[in-house]
Amino acid sequence: MQEIKPKKSLSQNFLIDKNIANKIINQTKIENKIIFEIGPGLGFLTDIILSKKPKKIILIEKDNLLARKLKEKYSDNKKVEIINKDILRYNITEFKNIIVISNLPYNISTKIILKLFNFRRHIKEMIFMVQKEVSLKFDYNLPKMNKYKFITYLNAEYIRCFDISANVFYPKPKVKSSIVKFVIKNNKINFDKANKFSNIIFKNIRKKINNNINININNNVLNKRVDKITLKELLIIYNFF
Repeated sequence: MQEIKPKKSLSQNFLIDKNIANKIINQTKIENKIIFEIGPGLGFLTDIILSKKPKKIILIEKDNLLARKLKEKYSDNKKVEIINKDILRYNITEFKNIIVISNLPYNISTKIILKLFNFRRHIKEMIFMVQKEVSLKFDYNLPKMNKYKFITYLNAEYIRCFDISANVFYPKPKVKSSIVKFVIKNNKINFDKANKFSNIIFKNIRKKINNNINININNNVLNKRVDKITLKELLIIYNFF
């Protein structure tokens, strides 16, 4: 396994600090749960997850060489299933109440998170390592509302757990990293409505809302710029959409 070098084309940065890995895994309860790990790489996080006695762990790895190595490494472990596919082309439909864990490829982390929301009925929690800038982009508790904060609020309770130094990776990334947690809400969402609304309302965030959307409500919020409204105000508009 040691001769494998991270591929820049796949945005691979391998976690190499066991203390940080344990801290990540401790953000949830692993024992007797079904774990879905995206991009396990060399199996560094995987080994720690297995030490916590999960019911099953599904590893989805796009890199063909890494997938083969993982199959060799865990060939005798019946708890481990390895899927050699791209997560963006894979649908999580055969599992229920899974916990998703990943050191996400930074160049496609936003795409992966938004895709996984489509399978929220199959997911209990998601714990990700992401670029710190991305962690802020999804935090609906912060000012300057955007599409990602709105979609996150509809789908999950969002927690920014802690930041991580570049020194715990090989190779060292040039950006700061954070651990985030999404606890999926047990509510019903009209995805078509939510996506249509967010695409319209955030089409031009520097314009007033009444320039982006034609809606009849007696509220001064329509005269505000999109990037100046609060989450509460946005939800008022959404309920009239």
